[in-house]
Amino acid sequence: MESAKVGKRGAVIVPARLRKRFGIEEGTLVTAEETEDGILIRPAVVVPVERYSPERKAEFLLSTATSPSDYRRARKQVEKLGLDPDSVPHHRPE
Repeated sequence: MESAKVGKRGAVIVPARLRKRFGIEEGTLVTAEETEDGILIRPAVVVPVERYSPERKAEFLLSTATSPSDYRRARKQVEKLGLDPDSVPHHRPE
């Protein structure tokens, strides 16, 4: 167990040995979680979020259609996105 001093604005200096062991370096995001025993601080996992373009949405709509009627509905939705369904690369349902 190691101790650390709380500084201005609540900043806590994590001892170097622990930072090295857990891969925490300057700029690393961490989470602070309340537990029964105190506060648990650990590295955060950051997952990038993909923002889908209208073209990517159209490709998904058309490629995931499972029946001819579903495919027709998907084509209409793609047209509402302002795109020509025939210009979007996709697989038609059989």
